[in-house]
Amino acid sequence: MSTAPATTVSVVIPVRDDAVELAACLARLSRQTVAPWEVVVVDNGSADDSAAVAAAWGARVVPEPRIGIPAAAATGYDSARGDVIARLDADSRPDERWVERIVAAMGADPHLDAVTGSGQFFDLPVVLRAGVSGAYLGAYYVLAHLALGHTALWGSSMAMRRDAWLAVRSRVSRLDPEVHDDLDLAFALGPGRRIRFDPSLRVGVSARSLRGHAQRVRRFDRAWRTLRLNWRVAPPWERWRARLAR
Repeated sequence: MSTAPATTVSVVIPVRDDAVELAACLARLSRQTVAPWEVVVVDNGSADDSAAVAAAWGARVVPEPRIGIPAAAATGYDSARGDVIARLDADSRPDERWVERIVAAMGADPHLDAVTGSGQFFDLPVVLRAGVSGAYLGAYYVLAHLALGHTALWGSSMAMRRDAWLAVRSRVSRLDPEVHDDLDLAFALGPGRRIRFDPSLRVGVSARSLRGHAQRVRRFDRAWRTLRLNWRVAPPWERWRARLAR
């Protein structure tokens, strides 16, 4: 049986034409040991039944007609009313203690601004799942850490305090659909805030975004675009100087 948390958690899920995966994600959220205070599904111009599926599972549906995850995610964060804003993707598959672990992490350290987790590709052959998932996410976290001067965020499993979002919401890219929203948000939070990697926040996630040459090239291009935009504001050596000074 789920219980009400002392720290209220809003779970934000951006979605566009992904009703089947969204239903699986929401089903898992309904079985949490600590219930989220609310689930906010941002319907990013879906032509399928995504909004209806969200409503059927009791989520609050917020429309965002500007196509792109940056716009959808930011709209969801703006709409969230909990003390902590957690984030999943429509194809994320959290275990039943996912919200509980977020509440515990934030409660244990009042100075912690955000936590970010790990995952495994559930739709790869069993013999490949651990190796491919570890290599992909490991490379992302290591390279992004070097670029940021601190721990990155991964949008498929993360959470931040609402007051941290309110402090940086004007600095994130909302209108460029070719920006990695989670990496961009980590840049906005900056080296002055505490972001921690928590391996217990592990979710299943689809590997579909890595399938095909065009998809891989697009993700690489998005990463470089996000880096270039943010390095214009503060290049990595300045970010590391600020981190080391702190």
